[in-house]
Amino acid sequence: MKYSYITPRKKSAFTQELQLLLSFFSITLLMLFLTYAFLLYKNYTFVENKNYKAAKKIELEKSLSKMKEEIQYIESQELLSEKIATKNTVLKDSISNLFDLVPTRITLSEAKLLKNGLILYGITPNKDIYNFMLQAPLRSIFHRTYSSFYPAQNGWLYFVSTNYVDNMEDDNEK
Repeated sequence: MKYSYITPRKKSAFTQELQLLLSFFSITLLMLFLTYAFLLYKNYTFVENKNYKAAKKIELEKSLSKMKEEIQYIESQELLSEKIATKNTVLKDSISNLFDLVPTRITLSEAKLLKNGLILYGITPNKDIYNFMLQAPLRSIFHRTYSSFYPAQNGWLYFVSTNYVDNMEDDNEK
């Protein structure tokens, strides 16, 4: 006996409501897993970036210390160059003053600068002109002054004047 005009359908435990519910749960779980994976990836990139920045910081600190050493070296070289320039200026002025000391009647043929002295070679008309015009200023500058004269063919005299400054450092040590 048949009481129905339609053929019976198979009934399933997965109804449309249950399928809809399962699809929402699966989508929610998928979104949670994707969010978790995304957070893991971001955490990994953050740690890598942190390690890179730490290594870069150490490298920059080394570079900075090297630059500081180079700056100190350059500053010391600058001080040295200023010191040399000052000494050169003083030497230039001293040589200029020396040639200003020499009167027009006396001719210098050679001048040798020593560490603590000066040797002058030249020609003078006579000893008196040399003694009054050149040796007197030299004695006021140098501690020890020695002069030697040799006759020239024209009646003038060749002279060699050796002049020394005693080291103040030697006096202070004694």
